[in-house]
Amino acid sequence: MDQEGEMKLSTKIFLATTLAAVVAVPASAQMRRNIRVVGSSTVYPFTKAVSERFAAANRNVPAPIVESTGTGAGAKLFCAGVGAQHPDILDASRRMKASEFKTCAANGVSQITEIQVGLDGLTLAQTKNGQLRNVSVKDVYMAIAAAPFGKPNRAKTWKDVNPSLPALPIRVYGPPTTSGTRSSIEDLLMNPVCDTNPSVVALKKTNEAQYNKICKGIREDGAYINAGENDNLIVQKLEGDPTAVGFFGYSYLEENASRLRGVSLNGVEPTYATISTFKYPGARALYIYVKNAHAQAIPGIRQFVAEYVKEGTFGPNGYLKNAGIVASPDAIRSRAAKFGTTLTPMNGAVLK
Repeated sequence: MDQEGEMKLSTKIFLATTLAAVVAVPASAQMRRNIRVVGSSTVYPFTKAVSERFAAANRNVPAPIVESTGTGAGAKLFCAGVGAQHPDILDASRRMKASEFKTCAANGVSQITEIQVGLDGLTLAQTKNGQLRNVSVKDVYMAIAAAPFGKPNRAKTWKDVNPSLPALPIRVYGPPTTSGTRSSIEDLLMNPVCDTNPSVVALKKTNEAQYNKICKGIREDGAYINAGENDNLIVQKLEGDPTAVGFFGYSYLEENASRLRGVSLNGVEPTYATISTFKYPGARALYIYVKNAHAQAIPGIRQFVAEYVKEGTFGPNGYLKNAGIVASPDAIRSRAAKFGTTLTPMNGAVLK
């Protein structure tokens, strides 16, 4: 056996021994040395930037594989089990759901570290010449809900929703149900409006499925257009349709500021300042979730996470700011830095 073959064999033996000492992980895990990350298209550019820095500083470890699958689809992959065929880290543009955490536990993913890596603004955007200047959160709900307050949505234009708005056709490009951004639309812009109706709130106690249909169901008649997990595709669609608007993360608006502009929500424009202070109604936290069993078996995971939570990475003046992330408050970053070092397992009881 030549020297290269001996080195490969030694590496496989080392990984197999490490995995056996940590948890009952399939032997196939010894065949993977790349860190694998799946999940949110919103978090994707930030994790990609971190992976590039990590790869440049760790030439002895293969570059991480980062996939944009959407938060929900990524959670299914992440929670499916422990071993080389399952990803190591989940990017999420919303917090993990209690149901997802239970699925993880049922499949042997029993220790997960949750790290808030920054903030983002769920942005409603249009072309520079777009005529939709400002809408309320209620306007958004009344425009895209399939059955606002329980009644079929027959609105064709924004003027039908609110007489003060222009008579533009309601055509909203947005993410699919597997996306964390789609969940954020429901949680930040639809549910709060829906919950102002006492009869709908009362329905939640007797018929939660119907409540969710009223408060989270989005139109399927062409007013809301599923544009997939590729946020850049939404940018392209908006450029080709000046009467349309689209939903994506703030970083994509910032990246395309010369071509697009944000639509104010409740009179507040999406900016770094309004998102960091949560004045902007679409402000939300971004997360990564680390599979702790893999951290001791796949080379470089601890170093990768440590790179993510450096002040020079995700702080107010960190390099991720150039990618469009909004820094979390000081106390949150301090906790994230600690968890990024200790990989302290999260308590699923806090999830909803």
